[in-house]
Amino acid sequence: MPAVAELAQGWCALSLLHGRIEAHIERALQDGHGLSVREFSLLDVLSRQHDGPGGHLQMKKVADAVVLSQSATTRLVSRLEDRGLLVRYLCDTDRRGIYTDVTEAGLTLLTAARPTNDRALREALDEAARTPELVPLVRTVEALGRR
Repeated sequence: MPAVAELAQGWCALSLLHGRIEAHIERALQDGHGLSVREFSLLDVLSRQHDGPGGHLQMKKVADAVVLSQSATTRLVSRLEDRGLLVRYLCDTDRRGIYTDVTEAGLTLLTAARPTNDRALREALDEAARTPELVPLVRTVEALGRR
């Protein structure tokens, strides 16, 4: 079992890799599409719910999927709804359930932004691979992507 210091060092490396990747993607998405990483992630998660008409997610599941608190998710959804990229509506069978869905404009923006996101991710991983302590993590991310 690794010592606490080794675990802390591993966590620091993982946090560093995450921060570098997120910052690089954030700049690319903001510059190219006026989207934050969180906004892109939310549109992406919701767009993948569409196996046909009526694909949607309940707000609690949206918060879990984008790893935000419910209040932060509500603010994020509101911003995207104000931009016409998302809609919220009440569930037909459970009036307490609020669902979120991507609009056509949201899907169009997501389609345009996806190559930017993918290119920025690749660039960030390539840059991180130049830092010796991040190489094993970069390899792990790449291996996960091949699954």
